[in-house]
Amino acid sequence: MKNVTLFLIISVVSINLSSDVLGQTVLDLDYFKSLAYNHDLNLPDWGPYTKKYIGVSHIPDLKKGIRFDLSVFPGFYRRKVDVPNVFFESGFHPWEASPNLEYFSFRHELEWKDKVYTDISYSFINDNARLIRMECVNNTGKAQSIVLHMMSSIHFPSIKEYNPHTPLDYSIVNLPEYAFWVDALDYKELKFAVQNPQDELVYDGKLRGEIRDHGLINGSGIGKGFGANNGDIVSYDIRLSQDINNPLLWFRYKLLPGQNANLRLKGIVNETITLSGNGDFNIEKIRLDDLKSGKHQLSITTGGNTAIVIDGFAIVNEKDAESIKVETVDWDYVPEIIQGPVKNSLVLKYRNIDNYYGIFWDYPDFQVRKWNFKDLSDDFKRRVNSHVGDEFSDGTRGHFTNVFMRPISLAPNSRRVINGIVCTGSRIAVENYLRQKFTEDDASAIYENARAHIFKYNIVPAGKKYVFSNERMAATTITNVVYPVYTQRQYIKHHAPGRWWDCLYTWDAGFIGIGLAQQNIQRGIESLNAYVNELDEQSAFIHHGTPLPVQHYLFLELWNKTHSEEFLKTYYPKLKKYYEFIAGKNSSSTTRMRSSLLKTWDYFYNSGGWDDYPPQHHLRQHPSMYKRVTPVISTAHCIRIAKILKMAASHLALKNDVKEYMVDINQMKEALQKHAWDQEAGYYGYVVHDKNGQAQDILKFDGKTNFNMGLGGASPLIAGICTENQREVLLKHLKTKGQIWSDVGLSAVDQSAPYYSKEGYWNGTVWMPHQWFYWKTMLDLGEADFAFKIADTALNLWKSEVESTYNCSEHFVIESGRGAGWHQFGGLSTPVLAWLNAYYQQGTLTSGFNTWVLEKEFDETNSSLNARLKLFDPNSPSFSLVACLNPEFTYQVYWNDKMLTHKEINRGTLSINVKNNADEGILRIEKIDK
Repeated sequence: MKNVTLFLIISVVSINLSSDVLGQTVLDLDYFKSLAYNHDLNLPDWGPYTKKYIGVSHIPDLKKGIRFDLSVFPGFYRRKVDVPNVFFESGFHPWEASPNLEYFSFRHELEWKDKVYTDISYSFINDNARLIRMECVNNTGKAQSIVLHMMSSIHFPSIKEYNPHTPLDYSIVNLPEYAFWVDALDYKELKFAVQNPQDELVYDGKLRGEIRDHGLINGSGIGKGFGANNGDIVSYDIRLSQDINNPLLWFRYKLLPGQNANLRLKGIVNETITLSGNGDFNIEKIRLDDLKSGKHQLSITTGGNTAIVIDGFAIVNEKDAESIKVETVDWDYVPEIIQGPVKNSLVLKYRNIDNYYGIFWDYPDFQVRKWNFKDLSDDFKRRVNSHVGDEFSDGTRGHFTNVFMRPISLAPNSRRVINGIVCTGSRIAVENYLRQKFTEDDASAIYENARAHIFKYNIVPAGKKYVFSNERMAATTITNVVYPVYTQRQYIKHHAPGRWWDCLYTWDAGFIGIGLAQQNIQRGIESLNAYVNELDEQSAFIHHGTPLPVQHYLFLELWNKTHSEEFLKTYYPKLKKYYEFIAGKNSSSTTRMRSSLLKTWDYFYNSGGWDDYPPQHHLRQHPSMYKRVTPVISTAHCIRIAKILKMAASHLALKNDVKEYMVDINQMKEALQKHAWDQEAGYYGYVVHDKNGQAQDILKFDGKTNFNMGLGGASPLIAGICTENQREVLLKHLKTKGQIWSDVGLSAVDQSAPYYSKEGYWNGTVWMPHQWFYWKTMLDLGEADFAFKIADTALNLWKSEVESTYNCSEHFVIESGRGAGWHQFGGLSTPVLAWLNAYYQQGTLTSGFNTWVLEKEFDETNSSLNARLKLFDPNSPSFSLVACLNPEFTYQVYWNDKMLTHKEINRGTLSINVKNNADEGILRIEKIDK
């Protein structure tokens, strides 16, 4: 066996990637304390965090928002190369991934389908290094010559409001000795004189009044119309570590040209100042009395004549004021490229970060080239076959260091593995890493050790056909994580629904968490944690996009899986705060109408995540109606999450909270029943209110037909508030083909409605997330067969599309049954992971929304189950449970020691209907001895 010069200390070869290293964390109090005030994910510094070209990224310093990327571009020798751009379909597919990113891989198709391809994987070595394994496969009867391009680059934090791909040109302030800087956002309190609906729900988790803009020190300041009204106020606590004689207040601000602003200062100085603007940043200097060390205050109140941007202020001795310098950060994309200490290696040093990067590749024929490009796309593909030059430029700011390996020969029907290493640290450390040697067997051991952390399905035979498509969904969800995303004054790693949305997204994130929780509880918890705030933080929750509170459903999923008291105590108060805003009980929330019906239009145009849902689309075309019209779904889901929190409050013995939820539930229920039910249509409708906020009428299409014939009009079923007659009518809509039911699942819009369209985004398509809500609801209603039909249809639809295209689609077109939308969607499509687990993964118990699982235990062979369940809001004669056990046995089911009949969906999967005749019960499933 030949030796391969790869980086590794020999002892690492047998490394045990145990739970103590990167695996699942014990859910103890210390773990939950570590998540407080922190919206980041406990994932390693190395991961698939890119927003450019797929590969592996490294975060040199979480606080700085800088990312190093190393991508591999496969291609055919002297023919073409596919640039694996993450913003459109470009020939690669997430293939495998462990939940904690010890291992992840992507399949790059060169000749579809699986005729010629490269599987590129990234495996944990230690905290400072990853193995890059490039497995090149030729499944054709002809020899192939391919190439591999290692592409290294550095990426700097951007400002979304301008361009997500343009670096934020922020400034830094250099202070003389003993000077003291206060950033504008370091305020104690900021209040607008005129209250805004967003005062306690600032978009994207920013602080009240926060803006991100070029030229601001550290990239942030106060703006958002601050100063436009008389009486806007911001106050600061200042703690000086030493006395300052002859002090000066050095105040940095910006106003539009020709504008003047009057500010009243109180505290360390008491006077009114007038500032003038020229469109750029200016400095105002204000003399202060001598200041002693200790605590001081400063408040700034606006005179209401013009909006101002405040960047911050320094307190400095007057004689040193001229020494304060503000400098724009100079982002330098071009590294120093240093020949590595061994053959086939490089060391890179970027000026804006302290650490070095080392790269090794196990292939003798290569060329190192430089691409001075911001983006590599058509021009790169055009010039890539120019084998004479080694440096290229298109005049834009950017750089990619290219290790070009070519040609790589593949015999007919063969495969070949080429290994590489990327590492980081000091220059000495990196060079020492690169000098280490070990065999190809050692590289294989690292790869296999890391890959062993992929979630292991324990599927009953009937479900094995769904595993391949679900593995692609899992890999997509796990690897759709980006850095940096800015929120709450911190850069975070964040699970995005897809890289096209490299940002926060509230309701998608709830489903991402539900999907992740099917494979790793910690990942689900941290997805929840990213979107909830502590009680003393400004915003009720982290909001971006549709304010549909899926986090509460994720909370119930996690409780029913973990039964962790620490989890419950940690997240119940935060989710109560979240709920109170949605329910209109927060001081700045404008969601609740006098009718007790809810609307969230002040926060986003989208009520249920369904962009072109007909009545919602109608309102967007007539925005003056937003103040007077309430969608059904907002109130329906608020009732359901109130019920979820009521279950938690009951468990925590919070009697007053339980009473409060009951009052809210009854008020919202009565409002829906009184104002929204349309007996003629058999659906609940959007309600139009008069100018006093009183319910007036149901919104009609062309003045005749209920505009809400669809999943929104049936959503009170999810809330569990319907009468028996209403349930029967709505269930008929859901089950009838040509109405809501279709061959590919539940249509978002009733297909018999006059506004149904086969051309829409939601209108005319099937999506997974709302089907998940109705699937769970069917379990609550004892509709076990229909619940299975929803899940089974979805799993078969998913299987068909993924096996055909390897894509994980956003939605499915009813007319064709084909997937559409974003092709690597790890957001709202994750219910397929839950459905596979519910019906086919051994050791799984699944219930609806009304069931609180106090405890459950499967035996070691998954051949018995004991569970204690508490039941809430019985609103039907029975409820349903799904239990998946060892398929080698047959079973008997007991409820409170009374034998129940049950249905075996397939070997090992039991569908159980239980009468609603107790508040609590013991479910016991035992194998029948043969």
